[in-house]
Amino acid sequence: MDSIYWIIIGLLFAGGFAALVFPILPGVLLLLGGFVMYGVFFSFDPFNWIFWTVQGLFVILLFGADYIANIIGVKKYGGSKAGIWGSTIGLLVGPFLIPFLGIIIGPFLGAALAELIVNKKNLNDAIKIGFGSVIGFISSVVTKGIIQAVMLIYFFFLVL
Repeated sequence: MDSIYWIIIGLLFAGGFAALVFPILPGVLLLLGGFVMYGVFFSFDPFNWIFWTVQGLFVILLFGADYIANIIGVKKYGGSKAGIWGSTIGLLVGPFLIPFLGIIIGPFLGAALAELIVNKKNLNDAIKIGFGSVIGFISSVVTKGIIQAVMLIYFFFLVL
């Protein structure tokens, strides 16, 4: 039975990492779900208040990394709030319209179109801002991947 429990926990953790490239998935909740399922299946004893505090801080960092990387990517290339919103919408919609490549094309088009339509930017500037949104997204994925890996390392350090 332990194997089945570990498979469930492993699938939750894998889902958390899949959320790095499929932002519609609730990655943080899947990771936390893996921790909770470990407690339900095995024991909550390894998880004291320090564990939950540290993991909570990492969750805050995950949300912050997403937001900050997008802002920095768009603003560094001359974008505005419209570009940030366009990038975010593109990030959520892109993968549904264009499977796999939509994760990159969506934020790019969202930011560029928002700047063209809302702020009347010229095409070259809009393309630069779109490129900045992609750079921000990729930076966010790398940062979140590192944070999530640290969260899991800490988890496994306590339970194994």
